[in-house]
Amino acid sequence: MQRYILALDQGTTSSRAILFDEAANIVSSAQQEFDQIYPEPGHVEHNPGAIWSSQLSVAQEAVRRAQVAPEAIAAIGITNQRETTLLWDKSTGKPVANAIVWQSRISAPICERLKSEGHEGTFRAKTGLVLDPYFSGTKIAYLLDSIAGLRDRCERGEILFGTVDSYLVWRLTGGRVHVTDVSNASRTLLFNLHTLDWDDELLAILKIPRAILPPVKSSSEVYGETDEKLFGRRIPIAGIAGDQQAALFGQACFTPGAAKNTYGTGCFLLMNTGQKPFPPAEGLLTTVAWKVGTDTTYAVEGAVFIGGAVVQWLRDGLKFIRSSAEVEELAAQVPDSGGVFLVPAFVGLGAPHWDPYARGSMIGLRRETSAAHIAQAALESIAYQSRDVLDLMQNATGLRLSKLKVDGGASVNSRLMQFQADILDVVVARPKITETTALGAAYLAGLAVGYWPDTAYIVKNWLIDREFQPTMPEQRRSLLLRNWQRAVERSLAWEEPSAQKG
Repeated sequence: MQRYILALDQGTTSSRAILFDEAANIVSSAQQEFDQIYPEPGHVEHNPGAIWSSQLSVAQEAVRRAQVAPEAIAAIGITNQRETTLLWDKSTGKPVANAIVWQSRISAPICERLKSEGHEGTFRAKTGLVLDPYFSGTKIAYLLDSIAGLRDRCERGEILFGTVDSYLVWRLTGGRVHVTDVSNASRTLLFNLHTLDWDDELLAILKIPRAILPPVKSSSEVYGETDEKLFGRRIPIAGIAGDQQAALFGQACFTPGAAKNTYGTGCFLLMNTGQKPFPPAEGLLTTVAWKVGTDTTYAVEGAVFIGGAVVQWLRDGLKFIRSSAEVEELAAQVPDSGGVFLVPAFVGLGAPHWDPYARGSMIGLRRETSAAHIAQAALESIAYQSRDVLDLMQNATGLRLSKLKVDGGASVNSRLMQFQADILDVVVARPKITETTALGAAYLAGLAVGYWPDTAYIVKNWLIDREFQPTMPEQRRSLLLRNWQRAVERSLAWEEPSAQKG
């Protein structure tokens, strides 16, 4: 009987499931969007029930579409939006509140207080992260501070914390297994990169009870089995990695210096730095990439908060397009942005600025500016932000890229990828399978159960779809980059810190 790996890819705006065969071909897939909740400016939530129901629905649908028996599924791998924070009742499974999404700036005042108390260096040295509301730890602290009686319930062992991977495993196993993996744990501000365990000093600073935290496992092992009712038999859950680390794995970036950029809701550029944590560098994050067996691999990362989400804004906010796929056709109506620069700092700016108070701006508008110019400027903003991150990364590591591997939904946009190559002055390589986030989770699960033999097989299996060569004259590139930086400067520190609640 032919067997398959089922990858669950729980993203920020949608849940998807993909069934892969042994050659890493996509056999079937299903995807479902779910609602984004915006209680106030800069704050983003998800309904945990919507996360679970959409993910289970697409998993079952992908299996149905492939017309395969449950016995044919060798294992399940999970990859997920990172940092998004959930707390739920251990007995009933009922969430104590909506999930606080990684994009949310709700805990910015907590971060400011911790900085003023002199804790930033401690967090930076131990976690490799910056004190920013992006990460889970201050989101947990916000919930504990704002919900009456919650801290006491946590200390009594009644409440569980999880990032989305942990929540999905708990639901998939019928509440029998509460775990996370090193890649997700390393995004919480609570995990020590050097000891590979939760850090008691950091927990004390944030006043977070250790009892709510899941045990931390490797990224490739059998954590448990699904409840029999979900798929008709118990299926091993054998791989977990945060979405960006999973994409790095799926792109076969197994050697130090190898890098990829994922174009999803945000953009995330990661570079493999080997088996030791890279010393903290200004504006960059050091993170665990994955742990397979006894070997832990680290990476440096630069995060762009609004990447593909700017196209959703064109669709849902400005109503310029009816589907995200239409943006390429709209932008193609003009040769360039007509001097328009769009800085999509809707929820602040990530690397290299790490400014939660930045807000979106559009500059360079003229009387003749059209929807097509704004669409092109939106696409270009994704590439500009990625260039900022790569500059930072190359300067910090001393490594120069000759090729950038790309993946994610927006990487299928050839107009965007050509502009990315032009503005980077680097070859951009798009693989045949752009869903490398799901593929990475599948590979991790497959390795754990012997479905694939080793990482050498994964390297051989990486196939290119198209390479984009830079063609832009240097003078033109330099002018555009100067104007982009001028536009960014006008977006920084736009909102007053006092306007944030917390």
